[in-house]
Amino acid sequence: MADRLSQLQDAIDQMATQFFSALRYIGTHHDAVPVGSEAKVTDDTAVIDDKSTFDAAKVELARDLIFKSKQIEFLITSLPGIGVSEDEQQERLKNLETELKEAEEERCRAVREREKAAEDLDAVIRELRRF
Repeated sequence: MADRLSQLQDAIDQMATQFFSALRYIGTHHDAVPVGSEAKVTDDTAVIDDKSTFDAAKVELARDLIFKSKQIEFLITSLPGIGVSEDEQQERLKNLETELKEAEEERCRAVREREKAAEDLDAVIRELRRF
């Protein structure tokens, strides 16, 4: 699972694609009515939908955009640090840094113990080979 920031970026990219797709659909499926007396309709790529189909599609596109915007809003509110002051964030970072140093020291101790155990085992194996 991706981190929240990556999820947010993906959701924003998806919403941009939805905007483009909605505009493209509306631009190619609308009832081509000329505006003004001199305007001519020359779009041969338009596939005109009947009014009820077109209206239903617009409602669905709008619903999808609203759903995606709510998803983005949820992701933003779930980001770490939202509603936390800068001082509290710095204190948390200091605590995490201390925990990291302690964990690193513990790891180093475990590595030394492992190396010591390997040396002891090697010494025992050498003693057993003598017999």
